[in-house]
Amino acid sequence: MDFKTMLTNIARAIVDEPDQVNVTETVDGDDIELVLTVAEDDTGMVIGRHGKIAKAIRQLMKAAANTCGKRVTVEIK
Repeated sequence: MDFKTMLTNIARAIVDEPDQVNVTETVDGDDIELVLTVAEDDTGMVIGRHGKIAKAIRQLMKAAANTCGKRVTVEIK
């Protein structure tokens, strides 16, 4: 499963400037770290009120990773 593409598609659906979405992936065995970078004006859209959207994105990525026996962490910058 390609977690980088999955996170990119989710973020592009949320933001106003989808061309500014960038995901960096670091793999260390079964641990995968994804760093999501969006346009400065879109940061609030990705985080959401009280972090609800960010939390939902992280839960979705972790659920997908569990099916493959991996661990995913998502950082939003």
